[in-house]
Amino acid sequence: MRRKDREITDFQEILAIMEKCDVCRIALHDGDFPYIVPLNFGLDVQGEQVFFYFHAAAEGKKLELIARDNRAAFEMDCGHSLILDEPHMSCTMAYESVMGRGTIELVPEEEKHSALKILMRHYHAEDFAFNTAPIKVTTVLKMTVTDLTAKRRDNTH
Repeated sequence: MRRKDREITDFQEILAIMEKCDVCRIALHDGDFPYIVPLNFGLDVQGEQVFFYFHAAAEGKKLELIARDNRAAFEMDCGHSLILDEPHMSCTMAYESVMGRGTIELVPEEEKHSALKILMRHYHAEDFAFNTAPIKVTTVLKMTVTDLTAKRRDNTH
């Protein structure tokens, strides 16, 4: 990381940033160019191992690419605000971001409900009741994060 002064190394701080984010972008291998897709996600942490859960339709490009190569990169960001420095006639942006890599696998049928509860927990209360009928036609994906980095630019000059 070029800007070590902005790097966040404390695991709990990194988790706090991920909790604030509402979209996780994943990049998949697609020939000459990556295929990037923004997704809603659920966050599960076991010790210092991070897992993301995503949902998808039963078929589509994302699933085809994962079937060919389940390695993926991810990025999420939040806390955006413009920082204007009028005396110096410049501007920049405050932000918090986390990015990294991992592998994605399909969640088995018998674990889909629990995985979707983790996803719902990120956006609603832990015990949010949701319609379970669509689960049978929903694909649930689990990313096991293998490495991650985080950084922050606060809105001080």
